[in-house]
Amino acid sequence: QPGWLYVALPGERVDGHDFVEAALRAGAAGALVMQSPGRAACLLAREMGAAVIEVANTASAVTDLARAWRGYLRGRVIALTGSVGKTTTKNLVRDVCAAYGSVVATRGNQNNELGVPRTLLAADPETAVVVVEMGMRGSGQIAELCDFVRPDWGLVTNVGESHIELLGSRENIARAKAELYAALPAGRGRAFLNLDGAYLDVLMEAGGLRERPMLLSGFAGNPDEDLREMLERDGTVCEEVVWAEDVALDGEGRARFALCARDHADHEEEALLAPVERCRCALTLTGAHNVDNAVAAASVGFALGLDLETIAAALGASVPEPGRQEVIAARGGFTIVNDAYNASPDSMRASLSTFAATEVAGRRIAVLGDMGELGDFAEACHRGVGAHAA
Repeated sequence: QPGWLYVALPGERVDGHDFVEAALRAGAAGALVMQSPGRAACLLAREMGAAVIEVANTASAVTDLARAWRGYLRGRVIALTGSVGKTTTKNLVRDVCAAYGSVVATRGNQNNELGVPRTLLAADPETAVVVVEMGMRGSGQIAELCDFVRPDWGLVTNVGESHIELLGSRENIARAKAELYAALPAGRGRAFLNLDGAYLDVLMEAGGLRERPMLLSGFAGNPDEDLREMLERDGTVCEEVVWAEDVALDGEGRARFALCARDHADHEEEALLAPVERCRCALTLTGAHNVDNAVAAASVGFALGLDLETIAAALGASVPEPGRQEVIAARGGFTIVNDAYNASPDSMRASLSTFAATEVAGRRIAVLGDMGELGDFAEACHRGVGAHAA
């Protein structure tokens, strides 16, 4: 776009350096390159007053720009990761935070070493909240992203089987995700914990949450009776907890539930416990699994000081990304649910459960593809999804 910096990245099929001249003609303020873009492009840049900056590695240079720009951001930077539901949760957090102030969030699922810097660079110094989605395929990658993002708050949605081929076990996946918690600043950082999620102890231990002073917020999608009783009676190690009760799906598979919260920060004695706050919440998103994502986002809003009614309204207005439980009305009376953007055992089971809960007049037909990066676990995981479908 006019006024933007064009970054030339070499790819497997095309080289961004081939399009420097076109970018300048489109109004780019400059081009970041690893080699000369040619005499014609250089002459055009001079004519238009644009800069051509040659560096050793353009991707690394963008990271360096983001690292420097992070120092100018005065708002709160919130990073999130997880095995499934990252992008949906990021969108929910974005929509909730919009009720608090100005917000910039990761576009789509641009959650890698190229997309994350772009998110920071899209924010202004006065942006109230920056929401950064972080993806990973191996250990150390979250830590590398956190090195320049320097998140104030961090949230791990869950620990599933995605990328288990590369990490070998779910415990190792949990340790890799916990790199986000480990990067939070002691004293003023805040970690959001999935209280009924798997590997909570591993996340807390690997993230150093017991050894460092840290604000803790908890969330639980649909806690069992014991956890719910604990949340209502005497809290947890968390200053604030948010959870869902009375979860039900309507005929179109959309979740309806009671959004509940309690603030324990100023009520340490049992006699002074804050009362439980409740309000009804109705999601546009389909599937019971999105209740988990919704309460995760709600916990962020609650920590920002938003009331539950405001949070519930923002959650209910949030719509799905294309390719994620996207409902399409087709010709001939067919309804297509496009959930094909990506797949893991957890997300596939959740999608099938939502499909089964949806009321239809005719037949339901599920079209399933392969799930990648499962390694030695691939056959067992595919058989497990098949059994769930059956």
